Amino acid sequence: MQYRLVGFSLWVLSAFSVPSLAEGPCVSGLKVGQRPGPYSFIVAAGPERGQSTCYICETADRPGVIVFARSLSDPLGKLVAKLDQAVGEHKKAELRAWVTFLSNDQPALDPQVVEWGKKHAIRQVPLGVFESEVGPPSYRLARDADVSILLFVKQKVVANFAFRSGELNDERTAEVLKALPQIVGDKK
Repeated sequence: MQYRLVGFSLWVLSAFSVPSLAEGPCVSGLKVGQRPGPYSFIVAAGPERGQSTCYICETADRPGVIVFARSLSDPLGKLVAKLDQAVGEHKKAELRAWVTFLSNDQPALDPQVVEWGKKHAIRQVPLGVFESEVGPPSYRLARDADVSILLFVKQKVVANFAFRSGELNDERTAEVLKALPQIVGDKK
């Protein structure tokens, strides 16, 4: 009897404390076809620094990329640098992109975001902080998603990517960038 209890205890411990290798891809945020709702956040870097801004409202029917992030990682910096470049390359299409960092302490994270943006030479993609680690409620971001990326055009999501901590890498960045033509077409 004692053996079964120990075995059961080990099973419970492993089932709830160690992620399963077969847990599948991370799913977070709006589904393809859904409309991204308005939300405001405090801009940390760029010409609108310190202002509460709703880029969804400003984007309207134009193509856009929203990146929600919970950490300031180097792989995320590489992705955002490539999005920064894409914004410049797709001026005709009026591509917009921005990064919304999620934190319960916006004043503490703000200077870190500024430094992170400088480190990764982000110039055209606004960076800001939404003051809740859960994110805008209507977006239903998964708690285990470190990065959630939504590509949309004409107020409809056309692609959704989500990554747990440590999952974003060069290969995954390439997947996200490969989806850009879905929202910008061939306009450069």
